[in-house]
Amino acid sequence: MTKRADHNSQNNYQQRKRFFGRLLTIYGRKPVLEALQDRNIPCYRVHLADTNKPGGIIEEIKAIATKRDIEICYHDRLALSRISRNGKQDQGVAADLDCPHHLQLEDFLASPPSGKFSLIALDGVTNPQNLGMIIRSVTASSCHGILLPKQGTASMSPLVIKASAGTLFKSRLIHCDNLADALTALKQLGVTACTLSSHSEQPLADFQPSGPVVYVLGNETEGVSPPVYDCCDTHVRIPMHNDVESLNVAVTAALLAFREQC
Repeated sequence: MTKRADHNSQNNYQQRKRFFGRLLTIYGRKPVLEALQDRNIPCYRVHLADTNKPGGIIEEIKAIATKRDIEICYHDRLALSRISRNGKQDQGVAADLDCPHHLQLEDFLASPPSGKFSLIALDGVTNPQNLGMIIRSVTASSCHGILLPKQGTASMSPLVIKASAGTLFKSRLIHCDNLADALTALKQLGVTACTLSSHSEQPLADFQPSGPVVYVLGNETEGVSPPVYDCCDTHVRIPMHNDVESLNVAVTAALLAFREQC
């Protein structure tokens, strides 16, 4: 193989890797149908169980997919459950959506935004409604996106889609394998890692970063995990009154996402 052919092969591999990295697989008859009905949501492929009874919503899904020239693949239930990753709730239907703003951490690091920007990083947020509301708030704000570990976070279920009010498909999600490693890599680019802690003496209002910042939010009960906490450069608190201990993580994310706009 010549050097040029080898270079082209590597480029093709990277392009395919980026493409499949931004695919989002959703499941359930109604979520898939609603996604197909919205032509602003690019759909790569529809997956159906070969045991689905004909008629009703299945026929609607097939008709719209055919009209939009979307490939329909048929699988046995076991194979479909591997695709949906939720065989008990997929209802025999799944779809791969092409979300152009979903990317892998290495792609973000290779071409980070210029100037001052902010990110919201989630460490162990397992409640799907909280995740959906966070996605909705961050997508509506000037915040650049959400840093999301592949493990220990709520999966992209119909509950997340509903709580996000459909903004999940156009949100900017940056996927990483390990949040502590991701924060370390971001810090090497000059990004300040900041987490919220009720034990911090520094109020959020006093924290005025001069450059890019990533705000780290932890699990709804346990908070930020020790390895991630240790990676953060600074810790701030939101002052509470009337003996209230903390805010819901989705509310906190909204405050941080809109901080520069308000």
